[in-house]
Parts: sequence; structure tokens; C-alpha cells
Amino acid sequence: MERTVKLRVKVDYETYRKLKEVEEEYRGILANAIEYGLRNNTTSFTKIKAGIYKAEREKHKDIPSHYIYTACEDASERLSSFEKMKRKGRAYSDRPEVRRVTVHLDDHLWKFSLDRISISTKRGRVSLSPIFPKIFWRYYNNGWRVASEARFKLLKGNVVELYIVFKKDEPKPYEPKAFIPVDLNENSVSVLVDGKPILLETNTKKITLGYEYKRKWITAGKSTKDRDTRRKLRKLRERDKKVDIRRKLAKLVVMEALESRSAIVLEDLPKRAPEHMIKDVRDSQLRLRIYRSAFSSTKNAIMEKAKEFGVPIILVDPAYTSSTCPVHGSKIIYRPDGGSAPRVGVCVVGKERWHRDVVSLYNLMRRAGDVSPMPLGSKESHDPPTVKLGRWLRAKSLHQIMIEDKMIEMMV
Repeated sequence: MERTVKLRVKVDYETYRKLKEVEEEYRGILANAIEYGLRNNTTSFTKIKAGIYKAEREKHKDIPSHYIYTACEDASERLSSFEKMKRKGRAYSDRPEVRRVTVHLDDHLWKFSLDRISISTKRGRVSLSPIFPKIFWRYYNNGWRVASEARFKLLKGNVVELYIVFKKDEPKPYEPKAFIPVDLNENSVSVLVDGKPILLETNTKKITLGYEYKRKWITAGKSTKDRDTRRKLRKLRERDKKVDIRRKLAKLVVMEALESRSAIVLEDLPKRAPEHMIKDVRDSQLRLRIYRSAFSSTKNAIMEKAKEFGVPIILVDPAYTSSTCPVHGSKIIYRPDGGSAPRVGVCVVGKERWHRDVVSLYNLMRRAGDVSPMPLGSKESHDPPTVKLGRWLRAKSLHQIMIEDKMIEMMV
């Protein structure tokens, strides 16, 4: 497992100038390495290094030789990524372009200590004295080790951005005693904890539309190439908000599964899931909302966090999970319940009323191999308790939320 921590260090002009020289020569070596790979139809690091090392060493005699190695590794990664995107039909050009450069470092090019970080340049080593953020100490003090490789990028204002990589061996998954199914929706995530469903609001719809309206207001009557317009667009933080919600959600679910020694059950979503979902949707706003809901990213965030703590993950077929009665195995017919999209349906056999997000949880658990009896049908709607975004983001655990809800019911 790997995690990357980003540090920003403001340096003096002389240090910045030395690193700038390295970056410029590294960019040239990287461009030549990519060109060699394209010309010889190879993405192999070994073949690229063998093909360009001698010529590049003649041109760049003062730069440490290991920058040529790391540039070849960088070129190999870029070419492999480009070929993968090209096979999927998602490449936007005929060849990879070197736009932004992040200089790769190996254990010969940088040395790490808590007092200072040194980086090799054409004119000897330069030293940086970063201030480490909380996230750095969280990994450093919890069994993660600093990897031998790192990266740096130069920003305006004599600022160096360092990328420190932490590594840790993956723990062995335990044998699960129970299941915690998780159903991902556009505006919420439903979870079954101790046989009780709970709905966690994510407000993805509100965030997506809010930022889309902001973009339209910023670009109204203006070109996106305008400097002021680009600056305003860069300040928008839609992605950061959504990533924060996904990560906190993943931690809540994984910690609950770890404490109860349960397995997490998720839908086995297909690749490029949003494109499959919007295929027959004509409403442009709904297409935008579905595409930016990032179902796969949420699933991947939960899987990544589960891998970190050794929590087993079970992926099941998502087909018809919200339209099949878990008691009778018959179809559930949904009727409008006051909203534009019906959330409550009726089983055609037993006439039980099921909430769409609740029935999907029971079906996911059943497909994961759970053989415990399903809850008895009811003529009332199985509406799950809903927890607002601001509340569960601050919660320590899902179990704590369930206890708080029970106490509120008792007080009422």
C-alpha cells in the first residue's frame, strides 16, 4: 500500500534557481525518452534507458546520472498510461504531451530526515526545511515507512512542492462474522448496521448543481482563455469537497466493519459506470448529475480504506437489487410518493411496502451469502432514519450515530 503526502516549502532564490536548472534538463530528457518510446513502439523502462542513456549523458554531463534513470521511468509510466487510455478510446491526442513536469527522485537523488531534506542538483546538494502537516505525522507514527522514491514540483513564488511517499505491507483479511452492505446513490449512501438500515446524506446533487451554476456565472459572456476567468475557475473546490466526503464516509464504514469483524458488501459496478447510466437519459441536467456523482470513486475509496485495515470486501451483482422483494423474490412496483422519483414500492405478491434504499441493502446481503431470515413484511413503508451530512461528517462511528438516534427516539 502507498500513500502520498504533499509538502510545500518556500526557499531562497539561489536554491530555487538550482532546482529550476534540474527541472529544465529533466524536461528535455523526459521529452526525448517519450519520443524514443513512440518511435520504437515500446513502453519498457529498460529499453528506453538502454536506447537514450549514452546520448543524454553526453548532452547533460553536469546533472546527476540518476535523473536520466528517473526520467526514463517517468516516460515509461506516461507511455503506458497513454496506451491504456488509447485502448479505451479516451485519449485526446495522437501522442502524449509533456505539459507539466514533476521531477522524480530515487534514493541517490534525495535524502530524508526530520531535520532537513536534501536534493541533488548540478551544483551540489540543496537543503529544504519543511514544516510537516498532521497527515504526515499520522502516517509516520503509525507503522508507515518513508519510501526511497519521491517527487518535487516548482511553483511560483520560490515554492517547492514535495511529494513524500509512505509504504506499508497490506494486513491479511480476517474471516468475517457478519456483513455490512453499502448501497451507493446519487445523493445518499445507505448502510445496514446490526440489521438496521441508516441513510447518510451526501448532498452530491446540491454540490454538483451549485458549482455548475457558479461556472456558468463566471464564464457568462467571457472566454475560458481569459486570465481572470481561469483564475476564478481554479478557485472552485468541487472536487475537494467530494473527495473529503468520500474519504470520511469510507473511514466510517470501514471502522464499523473492523470493530464488528464484518465484511463490507458493495455493488460490482462496471467500468465507466456513469456512461452506462446516462446512455438512455435525455435530460441534460440529470446526465450531468449522474456523471459527477462518482459512484466508482466512492466504491474505490471504501475498497482502498478496507485494504489498509484488512477488512474483507465482497462485490456482488447490482442488477435488480432495488426492484426485487427479498422475502418473496418477486417484483416491486414503485409508484410516485410525492416526489419526482418514487422511493417506496409495493411487492406484487405479499403487498409489503419497501423503501428503495432499504430493499437494496437486504438483497446485497443475500447475494453475499447471508442466510439469516429477512424481516417480516409490513404494510407500512420501511423508511430508514436519515442522517444529515454535517452530522455524520463529525461522527466518530456509525454505531455512535445509531445510539444517538435511539436516544432521540426515547426522548420524543
